[in-house]
Amino acid sequence: MNENIRPTLPGIPMLLALIVASLLNVWFYLLAAKLGVLAVLLNVALSIALLLGFAGLFMVQPNTGAVLQLFGRYVGTAREAGLRWANPFFSKTPISLRVRNFESSKLKVNDTEGSPIEIAAVVVWQVHDTAEAVFKVDDYESFVHVQSEAALRQLATSYPYDLHDGHSIALRSHAKEVNQQLKIEVEERLEQAGITVLEARISHLAYAPEIAQAMLQRQQASAIIAARTRIVEGAVGMVHLALEQLDREGKIQLDDERRAAMVSNLLVVLCSERGTQPVVNTGTLYG
Repeated sequence: MNENIRPTLPGIPMLLALIVASLLNVWFYLLAAKLGVLAVLLNVALSIALLLGFAGLFMVQPNTGAVLQLFGRYVGTAREAGLRWANPFFSKTPISLRVRNFESSKLKVNDTEGSPIEIAAVVVWQVHDTAEAVFKVDDYESFVHVQSEAALRQLATSYPYDLHDGHSIALRSHAKEVNQQLKIEVEERLEQAGITVLEARISHLAYAPEIAQAMLQRQQASAIIAARTRIVEGAVGMVHLALEQLDREGKIQLDDERRAAMVSNLLVVLCSERGTQPVVNTGTLYG
């Protein structure tokens, strides 16, 4: 079932016409007693018609639609804002077309590596098809909430929290890609309810409390290893450059034992966490 835009009559002219008709009905009512029973019956019929006419007036707020039904059958949606008039026997259900947002609760799920994490998301959405929103699902607002959380759970189990070997995308390090995938998954679930997803993004991401401390130590250890690796690579390059320069200039000749000692001393100096204390050699090179 798809939305059908149904034109309605402007309400202001109809309201003025009904007011004029009501005044005439009052005047006719005063004359009805003199004209007989038939006039009274006509006056009653006119009064009922006026009541039905007033019942056909309804208000459509800006960025809102009114779903029109006739005895349970969908006949169309009125989207023109302002005071409108339609068949008084139509039921008129207002549906907001404004942009809305929903923030999920903090869900506790396991990522693709089995680590328990806490995750929450914000979904920005709006209704684009009023007929599908009203008739295809029981409660479209509740449907948005449940399906958004289901999509978030599915996303969390598809990626690791941190980037490790064997993975190209992680929840923490690839926010843009993860948010885009979340939007796709939420939109696929809500499309049947006439909902458009404008944005979906993760608003909270953390390890579960029971493993948070252990994961923090793991992150610190990884950072230390990465830093040490970089320092050693730099130190080896500097030592290699120093030896090449000494050999090229030829001013100092070092045998293998002295060369090894020099390499060892340079690596200690360059890789040490603390400043080294200099030792002055007052003897000869081989003394």
